[in-house]
Amino acid sequence: MNAIRLLKRLSFKRPLAVASLVIMSSAVSTTGWAQSISLPNTILPEGQAREQQEQVDDTPRADWRSGTYGPVSAQPQNPDELPPFGANLFSGGFRGAMGDGLNASYQVKPGDQITVRAWGAFEFERVLPVDAQGNIFIPGSGPLNVEGQNSQQVESSVRGAITSVYPENVQVYTNVQGIQPVAVFVTGYVENPGRFAGTPNDSVLYFLDQAGGIDQDLGSYRQIRVMRNDRTVATVDLYDFLINGSIARPQFEDGDTIVVEERGPAIAVGGDVHREHRYELLGNQLSGAELVNLARLRSGVSHVLLRGNREDGPIAQYFPIDMFYGQTIRSGDEVLFSADKRSETIVVEVEGSYYGPSRYALPRDARLSELLDAIPVPENMTAVESISLQRESVRQQQQQSMEDSLRRLETTYLSAESSTNEEAQIRAQEAELIQNFIERARELEPSGRLVVAYNDQISDIRLQDGDVITIPELSDSMLISGEVLVPQAAVFRPGMNVIDYIESAGGFTNRADEDHILVVRQNGAVENARNVNLRPGDEILVMPAAPTHNLQLASTLTQILFQIAVATRVAVDL
Repeated sequence: MNAIRLLKRLSFKRPLAVASLVIMSSAVSTTGWAQSISLPNTILPEGQAREQQEQVDDTPRADWRSGTYGPVSAQPQNPDELPPFGANLFSGGFRGAMGDGLNASYQVKPGDQITVRAWGAFEFERVLPVDAQGNIFIPGSGPLNVEGQNSQQVESSVRGAITSVYPENVQVYTNVQGIQPVAVFVTGYVENPGRFAGTPNDSVLYFLDQAGGIDQDLGSYRQIRVMRNDRTVATVDLYDFLINGSIARPQFEDGDTIVVEERGPAIAVGGDVHREHRYELLGNQLSGAELVNLARLRSGVSHVLLRGNREDGPIAQYFPIDMFYGQTIRSGDEVLFSADKRSETIVVEVEGSYYGPSRYALPRDARLSELLDAIPVPENMTAVESISLQRESVRQQQQQSMEDSLRRLETTYLSAESSTNEEAQIRAQEAELIQNFIERARELEPSGRLVVAYNDQISDIRLQDGDVITIPELSDSMLISGEVLVPQAAVFRPGMNVIDYIESAGGFTNRADEDHILVVRQNGAVENARNVNLRPGDEILVMPAAPTHNLQLASTLTQILFQIAVATRVAVDL
């Protein structure tokens, strides 16, 4: 077994020192003989090298939706334009069911009912109401005050009252049931203020949901008061519930009032967060650490942009995330979290005829020669002159170029006016043809193929994250497709020309443009078939003729057909 690296027999456009690579798998498993790619040690002429270099787009790929790249809006985000943190809280159905009143901490009040059972020396079973004075009446013991007691305290009081009369051989059981419902007023900044029924054990959320929830524009999620007889008995901050799941649980009485205060000072939070929200402050400021605890950040956040107004004028400051914790955030500020840290490593994929892993982690400035130097290939099985590369940025450029061409075609020929009825009929037929063609063309996906092999020469371009390098296997076939009667793959035979292969596929269809035949190389290069020497692995692509007598339209359609064929390796049928 002999594993020889690619670069030793590759010819690149310019010499380059081999840099060390960080490879995801250092072990390369091979079976049988292996050889390196071998190309003549020639260099492209200066003009061709410059032309090919100009076609290479080495700009870094970026996610323009993140806070890392792209322009930042000139004007700060207005907190009033964002939904408040907790805006979806009252879509959970808190009003769906009343509490059952069996909370162990529930305190008995007049109107409740208590089941008392006694057996042994004293037999007794009855449901006793709690009267207006808070008493229940036990035969033989008299009235017993249980108001304000929880279930355990009630059972202890009843047992004590009964055993004081029957001290021996008596068992006692009590159960608080039949809780008296209450009516609670909900007012302030809610959607539908009113008086709502519930039980003393129901949550504040139950009554707020009954009132339609908090007014998202004006209501406070952090200042909610429970009033009784003109005094505050509880204050509820819903942020505690939203973040930690904890909430104050006051026991309501008939006539209590829940008051939602007006929204306090707020800040706008956006960028690399799961949801952009308006966050309400309890005071006029909070620390960066407190805000990070409130906001749910995406992974990888590294920096924070803080914008706002201070006494000495507007500010715009950019902090690493660890420095942001100690900053003071004030009312009206805008905070943008950003994953603004470039990775020093890119990941590229390799496919085709080679040995080793399919993915490689490389330095961000790695070049194609450095990667190929690390890849062994099978002996006498690799098409060394046909290495190609697929790149996302190239695919996007091809897609945009196709879309621009199709849009110009629509604008030019679908909006043209006709001077006669006969001309109008012709234009209507052309419009239908164009519309059908555009619909089919827009469904095609460009390959993003970047031709890096030319005249037995490999361009030593800088790699980008997500590149896919194709090292094709030697082929013995020719593919004949497009406007031929029987599209097929045929065995390559030296001496046969393009027409010979087309005849072997049944010849041209009646829609074929016999003057426009393309040859697509294994490396992705597309050449006119007139002056080309066929090689194994080539594809002969017969283009369709534009079915129109309008010479200008035919020329435009032919040009777009060529553009689509180059980008997608498909001859679109008109």
